[in-house]
Amino acid sequence: MEYTNYYEVLGVGRDAKQDEIKKAYRKLARKYHPDVSTAPDASAKFKEIGEAYAVLKDPEKRAAYDQLGSNWQAGQDFRPPPDWNQGWEFRGGGYGPDDGYGDGYGSGGAEGFDASQFSDFFETLFGGGGAGFGGGGGGGFGGQQRAYRARGEDHHAKIVIDLEDAFNGATRPLTLRQAEYADDGRVSTRERTLNVKIPKGIRQGQQIRLAGQGGSGVGGSQSGDLYLKVEFNPHRHYRVEGADVYLDLPVAPWEAALGTQIKIPTPAGSVNLKIPKGSAQGRTLRLKKRGIPAKKPGDLYVVLQFALPPADSEKAEQAYEHMRDEFDFNPRAGLGV
Repeated sequence: MEYTNYYEVLGVGRDAKQDEIKKAYRKLARKYHPDVSTAPDASAKFKEIGEAYAVLKDPEKRAAYDQLGSNWQAGQDFRPPPDWNQGWEFRGGGYGPDDGYGDGYGSGGAEGFDASQFSDFFETLFGGGGAGFGGGGGGGFGGQQRAYRARGEDHHAKIVIDLEDAFNGATRPLTLRQAEYADDGRVSTRERTLNVKIPKGIRQGQQIRLAGQGGSGVGGSQSGDLYLKVEFNPHRHYRVEGADVYLDLPVAPWEAALGTQIKIPTPAGSVNLKIPKGSAQGRTLRLKKRGIPAKKPGDLYVVLQFALPPADSEKAEQAYEHMRDEFDFNPRAGLGV
């Protein structure tokens, strides 16, 4: 996937104010509108311009996009850094066809443009609702502002927690950032810290709903809700798939060959595990209901990984030589060589 420099697309600097971005968009949209332009790439250019405007007119998207840094070049191979959008608070639940095509160039034009035609770059960062980015620009509630009463917008954010929090439950202080355009037309960021109760058994990808913590209501109406999408921090011991947890367990060759009982760690505390005699490299042992303790608990899968002691002394070398002489064993026999 290639990086898109939205500032270059609109021909503005990274410090451009809101009105500069709007003027640049309007000028280019008139030039490349498919009903006006005869250029062979007019339709593609028009969509590219609209996509850039959808990001840069929205203070939340723009602030998150700017966080990627200014060293990326247009066309450069790009993958977003892990958790690049963690802790950003966004309004709404997705983006609509108005994104980038307001201000006189609506989506109902002759080109029949649909916001789903945005590039893979946009989709990776903001699309599909998965990133938790709202679609509203700096205008707040849109048409609802004219109503006397209107419920506040729901807000969305992504948070990253430790796996142990999902096993035990926890209350954690979480700081969220929200961007908005200030009176001078520049993006400003404000923060707020919430004490969030993390329920025991929550899985990756699920959401925590905080009632009344979204946008303020209009005319005394109730506030919206805040939805926190949960991801897990990488763990040095475990990996997670749904409610199941996997542990790669180092074992000595004689433990696997002869069988034994050993103590192993789990996110809920240590347990004793029986290694069956004659276990092979990669054998998976299942501990029922030792995964994430959801309504339907997951399992803990222990994958055996052979660990060889180093031949770092004369005595160790002699032990390996003795094994070589005693065993009639060819590990490559199955290769036919």
